Amino acid sequence: MTEIVLASKSQYRAELLTNAGVEFATESANIDEREVEAPLIEADLGGADIAEVLAIAKAMDVSQRNPGKTVIGSDQTLSLEGRLLHKPEDMAAARQRLLDLSGKSHELNSSVALVKDGENIWTYTESSIITFRDLDPGFIGRHVADVGEKILTSVGAYQIEGKGVQLFEKVEGDFFSIMGLSLLPLLAELRRLGLLDQ
Repeated sequence: MTEIVLASKSQYRAELLTNAGVEFATESANIDEREVEAPLIEADLGGADIAEVLAIAKAMDVSQRNPGKTVIGSDQTLSLEGRLLHKPEDMAAARQRLLDLSGKSHELNSSVALVKDGENIWTYTESSIITFRDLDPGFIGRHVADVGEKILTSVGAYQIEGKGVQLFEKVEGDFFSIMGLSLLPLLAELRRLGLLDQ
């Protein structure tokens, strides 16, 4: 029986862990993310801090139902010109998101937390700066149609590991963190905890 639970329904995060050889179960957190973040935004917390609080909250929720297991919680936030953005709700919103990001740099904050028996035992947050090239509106429309609805699974309406890489002019940050899970620091901590082979 696995000792690790991923508190996420993200296929990308699950694939990263699977490809790294980590044995784990998955269970989605049952929290209202907007409700959790509302007071944080009111308190003027930055995107990195909000990502960390949400990652911990997800892991805490799943930890309640998994005594004795180490739960991985993760979250990403995107900040553009001081605004915190969320996943686009539909294809029209995804097109608008890419128009908004065109020619600009944004901050993508990725946070991961480990919780065991309701105690937060480790967190790690990494911020990346992604600069979009100037995008032609026609290209955006074709790109969104080509990628399809999986574009809605990302806060930025892109996947760096796929055709989304064509949107960028410059990327400053960790590839795995941009994909949604700071894998190298997480693996190091799982080894330190004795949950992975040394």
